[in-house]
Amino acid sequence: MMTMDYTSIRISTLRGDQKIDFDVYVYINQKWILYLKKGDSFEGPRLARLKSKKLKKMYIHRDEEQPYLDYLSKNIESAYDLTNSKSMSTRAEIISGAQQSNVEEVFDNPESSENYNKAKDEASKYVQFILSTTESVKALLAVENSDQNVAHHGVNVSTISVSLAKRLGVTDEKKLQLMSLGAMLHDFGHNMNPIDLGMSVESMSQIDYEKWKVHPKLGAEAVQNKKHFDLTVLNIILQHEEKIDGSGPLGIIEKNQDPLATIVSTANTADRLLSFEKVPKEELSKKLVIDCMGNHPLTHLKVLSEIMKSV
Repeated sequence: MMTMDYTSIRISTLRGDQKIDFDVYVYINQKWILYLKKGDSFEGPRLARLKSKKLKKMYIHRDEEQPYLDYLSKNIESAYDLTNSKSMSTRAEIISGAQQSNVEEVFDNPESSENYNKAKDEASKYVQFILSTTESVKALLAVENSDQNVAHHGVNVSTISVSLAKRLGVTDEKKLQLMSLGAMLHDFGHNMNPIDLGMSVESMSQIDYEKWKVHPKLGAEAVQNKKHFDLTVLNIILQHEEKIDGSGPLGIIEKNQDPLATIVSTANTADRLLSFEKVPKEELSKKLVIDCMGNHPLTHLKVLSEIMKSV
């Protein structure tokens, strides 16, 4: 078959125990290889193996696009359905994957208002899922970011940000929605100019450090003229590495930061330690207090410590 007979699909959308109604292929050495047959599912070791290969896309035959779209719709609807019998871990895996896919769509085509608005609408559902049950945060953060994916990191930061904001008394649904979306998209600059994130900032090479230092500004400037991007989201992209003492890349002190960006900055520091530096969850609170005191509001660190003890 010719390449035009196939269309790409994102691996992050293929999660959970639902059986597929289409064949899935990988393209290796100029050959189409059937990876999964109709009637199988993407749970367990299959997904882990794919993530270890750092593949972002697989392929389906074009005449099976509708079964794929039906699969996506059914999968996400069942995951958000509180009356569904699926386990919380399976629901979290599906929902996290769907959000990751939304982030990647915006990253790949920020000019598309359709992609952005879809991610924005889904962020509202995501917030409600996090707030709906105490088990959701634990289950979402248990979905391992084994390939250190920037979009997955954004979803984790969103999860932590919403949980943190809730405990800090932020109740405005619109603010929570935009904060969640901004947290998911915060590393757009890294998507444009990738670096090795699997280490502390202090351990980076000089070249990577310089890229890290400018990535918030690079990301914000790239989308600031896109009219569909909300101001809160732009602020979070720009300010997510700022510290309350002004020691961040832009030197913005706390009183001049968007308060929602300050929350995301704290959450970003936490998940950087978890996802990229591989700090165990049980050691995170201690490390935050020791290494980050003065960089983030003390109230944030105390509340975050409580959150981490529960996950």
